[in-house]
Amino acid sequence: MPAPALAPLRPLPPPVRPGSPLSALAPMQDVTDLAFMGVIDHYGAPDYYFTEFFRVHATSRLEPHIVRSVTENATGRPVFAQLIGESLPDLARAATDLLQLPVAGIDLNLGCPAPKIYRKNVGGGLHRDLAKLGEILRTLRAATPGLFTVKTRIGFDDGATFEQLLDLVDLHGADLLSVHCRSVKELYRGEPHYEYAARAAARLRCPVLANGEISSAAKAAAVLRATGAAGVMVGRHAIRNPWIFRQIREQAAGEPVFAPTLGDVRGYIERLFRATVNPAAPELARVSRLKKYLNFVAQSVDPESRFLRAMRHTHTEAELFAVCDEHLLREPTTPFANEPYPGVIARPNCELPLGMACT
Repeated sequence: MPAPALAPLRPLPPPVRPGSPLSALAPMQDVTDLAFMGVIDHYGAPDYYFTEFFRVHATSRLEPHIVRSVTENATGRPVFAQLIGESLPDLARAATDLLQLPVAGIDLNLGCPAPKIYRKNVGGGLHRDLAKLGEILRTLRAATPGLFTVKTRIGFDDGATFEQLLDLVDLHGADLLSVHCRSVKELYRGEPHYEYAARAAARLRCPVLANGEISSAAKAAAVLRATGAAGVMVGRHAIRNPWIFRQIREQAAGEPVFAPTLGDVRGYIERLFRATVNPAAPELARVSRLKKYLNFVAQSVDPESRFLRAMRHTHTEAELFAVCDEHLLREPTTPFANEPYPGVIARPNCELPLGMACT
């Protein structure tokens, strides 16, 4: 029996700087909304943005706040709309609806590691049912005349089914594959297995983005050398360091890499707060939302976690910004660390939940 015909590929939009490796901001629930995309754009946009995932089921409708990250997006960069679900007709319906908006393409979430998600056989749970996954890929490819992309983990428990996944991605003509180089069950623990991105880059027709702990421009360069990937996708480390996409391009071009100071970080925090705050929300809610981001920023402020501990104990805007001033403006020319300090862990406590990179 002859091998099935491979679906044709479509060319991706060009990068911000010709010749640079591709870069993308990873989709993160409750993070990568319109406001946060605008903040990142101010400090140096990635080549591609991806929305928070649209939940797709029989009664689902496109969530208005996620739609805004497409229709009101002023970054000038392509925005891919991410879907999560398993119902074939509803995924096709959602893709068709989204293609009426100025999206760059449709992206499928194959990696959300949250148990409440994968137990529904969506996101990372689909790695346990590759037959169903093949049907989903075929359905979305048929419903998407333009760019169709996939964001995945390497597998559910491990990478045992990764080669079969690559076969399906190639067969159904995904135009870009982003690989978070951990399994679903590994969550965000341990060093990613970048060899899986290398295997994908060597085997697939489409470009591959390596994802998982891309913590700095130097780390991005090392991962690109090791994997041969076309680029990188950055999630939580772009919360910590919004300059990272600019730095990746500078590193690749052999230019001096911008080195932010603690004074620069204080400006970032101010911009982040003004962009993301809901003025109508109670003060404590506004403060708590900013703390979600600062859990990550704090990883590169001081190795003793003084800033992290102090900001977590604040309850008012005045208290929180006083802590920022004390730790960031006392010596504003102090360098902001390129990498997180060892032991400074951005583990939100029970009152500080934060949507994490979902794939």
